[in-house]
Amino acid sequence: MIQRPLYLEKIRPFMNTDVVKVLTGIRRCGKSVMLELIQQELVQNGIAPSQIIAINFESQALPFPRDIQGAYTYIKAAVAKAAVTATAANGEATRSGRKIYLFLDEIQELEGWERLVNSCMIDFDADIYITGSNATMLSGELATYLGGRYVEIKVYPFSFREVLDMLSAGGSQLSEAEAFRRYLVFGGMPFLYRYAFDDASTLQYLNDLFDSIILKDIAQRNHIRDIDKLKRLILYLVATTGNTFSARSVMDYLKNEKRSISTETIYNYIEYCKEACLIHMVPREDLIGKRLLSTQEKIYLVDHGIREALYGNNQRDINQTLENIVFMELVRRGYEVTIGKQRSLEVDFCARKGGTKVYLQVAYLLADDATVEREFSALETIPDNYPKFVITMDEIDRSRNGIQHYNIRRFLLEAR
Repeated sequence: MIQRPLYLEKIRPFMNTDVVKVLTGIRRCGKSVMLELIQQELVQNGIAPSQIIAINFESQALPFPRDIQGAYTYIKAAVAKAAVTATAANGEATRSGRKIYLFLDEIQELEGWERLVNSCMIDFDADIYITGSNATMLSGELATYLGGRYVEIKVYPFSFREVLDMLSAGGSQLSEAEAFRRYLVFGGMPFLYRYAFDDASTLQYLNDLFDSIILKDIAQRNHIRDIDKLKRLILYLVATTGNTFSARSVMDYLKNEKRSISTETIYNYIEYCKEACLIHMVPREDLIGKRLLSTQEKIYLVDHGIREALYGNNQRDINQTLENIVFMELVRRGYEVTIGKQRSLEVDFCARKGGTKVYLQVAYLLADDATVEREFSALETIPDNYPKFVITMDEIDRSRNGIQHYNIRRFLLEAR
């Protein structure tokens, strides 16, 4: 395991508070490992292992019946055991000795889980951490039962920085440029960087992961029977990553595939994909009128490696892939992102965090003067003094007129 300080820094302020820490993210993005890292930190800070209760609800070997009563009975017995252990060690059960740290992994697999969490909050002196692969379900149910006593921390696949850290920890001899080429194609799912997989095995893993998301996190949860239609829609979205989305284009595509679909179904399926943390819908913003536009959103994937597995061509469609990488990096860093419209020009990303704002253009290479003019001119016409960047794979700095030109590796590796 590598430390993931970006997430630990977000979690630490809420440790040992009466707030449920909810870690959400796409299946296999590293949420379970985050729970292990938190447990390690607790032990390093003097918490006894007997005070830590960890349950993975995806396991088929749960030590209790798979229902909330069975889970509650098990947790209650573990709490009592922790108190006895603390008494034996200290002579009396101090408040710190009585406190338990409860880790419930992939909790959406337990029907009625929200009642279990609520009961544990009321009945025990508990610091509670839960994970799930359906952000909307978790936040919706917790809002109902806990009335604001929770905080959501979104976990994403590896950033390029984390990929380098993982490769270094494993003794890899890949250069930074070689590591980026692999990241460009296969994305950042953590499991892929624990072992030296060949390309075929990597693609097989990503395909199997996608099937698991489709079946367990989307179709099964939302009672979708026509799996083929759902897959065809998602394949279309994957192929058009970074392009303007419209329901009509999806309907025309499926019509060519001899399948029909309603507008309502399209938007329902897209919402299910968002709930499963698979895609992001990014609105467009009029940078002059300072208002969001109601049409022409763009879709980005939470991990571009899935695109390679399903559709291929991450290197051929490199502009789309680089855009997806930069978008996800901004999201990881806590920015709220929109697509900018500046008169007839488009700015790839307008990103806000707190009182700061940055504008970014993303391209493969500044191959000629026409490309330079296209990428820089959209930023030059924005009438404010917030930082502006052009991000490409060029090694030569082409900055001009206060607009900074970054190689994409530099952008991804610089903390900001």
